[in-house]
Amino acid sequence: MHTFDRALVLGPGGHVGTAWTAGLAHGLRRDGVDLGEADLIVGTSAGAIVGALLATGQDPGRLATSARQPAHRVRADPSRMGQVFAVLGDRGLEPGEARRRVGRLALDTTDPEAEQALIAGRAALIGADAWPERRLLITAVDATTGEPVVWDGDSDVPLVHAVAASSAFPGAAPPVAIDGRRYLDGALRAGTNADLAAGARVLVVVEPMAHLFPREPLDRQLEAVGADTVVTIGPDPASVRAFGSDPGDLAAWEPAYRAGLRQAGDVIARLRSAWRAEADAG
Repeated sequence: MHTFDRALVLGPGGHVGTAWTAGLAHGLRRDGVDLGEADLIVGTSAGAIVGALLATGQDPGRLATSARQPAHRVRADPSRMGQVFAVLGDRGLEPGEARRRVGRLALDTTDPEAEQALIAGRAALIGADAWPERRLLITAVDATTGEPVVWDGDSDVPLVHAVAASSAFPGAAPPVAIDGRRYLDGALRAGTNADLAAGARVLVVVEPMAHLFPREPLDRQLEAVGADTVVTIGPDPASVRAFGSDPGDLAAWEPAYRAGLRQAGDVIARLRSAWRAEADAG
């Protein structure tokens, strides 16, 4: 049984995924579909950044350039990231154990300066420090226990810290401390985390990294949601080329944003009827 009309799920994708999602959302708003009007927004990692921006009523066009990134940037550790992906790729590991092993890799070294730079950078990107009235869910994973968490405005967790934790992928960013515990990227829970949109009549899923991962896990989540109308959007071949080979490459920010802006014109027809029909009905 449906409990609300429209849900928006925004998936992970590093710097390029953040920029592309923001460009897509800005282009759609320009053409008459405001994703920020969703009754529920689920944000994971890059999606948490753009989700927080949309839920707080801001224009995603403010992310057209990477100028909002702080001067002191978090440095990625390719070796550590390789170890993380090796753990995640081990099909013999139970998911909870895989998350705990990834957590141990993330906790191996601590860098308070990098953590503060991460939080400052997320604050600059989202441009808000208070949870919105609109329902916003942000995902993360406890680095010690491997247990997933889902925060909202009632969780007593600062919005900026929630977004920073959700986008703290081990090897690319340090874990984020909240109330004495450290948290990791929400993509470690279930990728795009579309299952959290259960109850929606219309569901829009934006998945910046759709070209890199198999479709089956998302399809299972969508089946569990049971929405009447589902629209999934991933990068087209031109957007993938704009991303380049490194999702964390800030030099690809502007090309990725422009690619999302352009692609909005190609997907607007798929969205307009369902999105506006629900708005008019409401």
